Amino acid sequence: MVALQQTPYLVDEPRVRKLEAQIGNTPMLGFTRVTAHLPEDVQVYAKAEWANPGGSVKDRAALFIVRAALDSGKLTPDKILMDSTSGNTGIAYAMLGAAKGFRVKLFLPANASPERIAILKAYGAELVLTDPLEGSDGAIRAARAELAAHPERYFYADQYNNPANWQAHFHTTAPEIWAQTAGKITHFVAGLGTSGTMMGTGRGLKAINPDIEVISLQPDSPFHGVEGWKHMASAIVPGIYDIDFANHDFGVTTEESHAMAKRLAREEGYLVGISAAAAMAGSLKVAESLAERGEPGVVVTLFPDNAYKYLSDPFWVR
Repeated sequence: MVALQQTPYLVDEPRVRKLEAQIGNTPMLGFTRVTAHLPEDVQVYAKAEWANPGGSVKDRAALFIVRAALDSGKLTPDKILMDSTSGNTGIAYAMLGAAKGFRVKLFLPANASPERIAILKAYGAELVLTDPLEGSDGAIRAARAELAAHPERYFYADQYNNPANWQAHFHTTAPEIWAQTAGKITHFVAGLGTSGTMMGTGRGLKAINPDIEVISLQPDSPFHGVEGWKHMASAIVPGIYDIDFANHDFGVTTEESHAMAKRLAREEGYLVGISAAAAMAGSLKVAESLAERGEPGVVVTLFPDNAYKYLSDPFWVR
């Protein structure tokens, strides 16, 4: 009989991963059934950003924003980090605030999923729920009004205009994708919210290989159900967004996003959020256009989060 080795009670400190070290280096996912109609030389992959400790891609941007603010002295112990959010960036701020000991105040639409609101409250963030009919733009306006009334109280993180947002993806997401595809990526696809993921990852990939095509995705109309995305033509346009940067821009409907979410869950076993499903729908359009032209390609997108914060949405059981 083999004797069990005794494990010491004290953990070897170098093996311990602190919270910040868990952000990034997310796994790359492949597909079987939803891509079965594509030829072998057209491949689609997605990074599982729910593997970040806060459960979404927004951990990356929030970490870079917070680091820059602390390093510059803009975020001090007597100031509250304040921003508008559709949920995920707020969760990342709240998580980092709990870990680092600063207070967080967030403005978000009142129709944010109950799960997101519950998570934010669990982290101890102060919440101001804004008019759901005004969407993320209403939350932006409310946050700016609060800042104008009490500028001395806050560090305004301003994710829509803060360059640290896209820089996070330039320095982390882009090199990860390049390494994970062994430099074979030909197309990068991302939805537009703050535009940080598309702008930063796209710039980073093009800095390595200018021939990589960047495709932006956005809702096909102002009134949509792809939470976290912006219809740029009818929204407050983020300062970090360059309309001329992407090689192409496609619209995605709420209906095809919902349908793809169900397909990914029931055909691939991936339970993803609505924006992730929309990203997959757009990526398949890119892949199918390559197949129609007889061109090979490696199409990569990001799945911003999983479905655990959206399971109260009734579309799942329709």
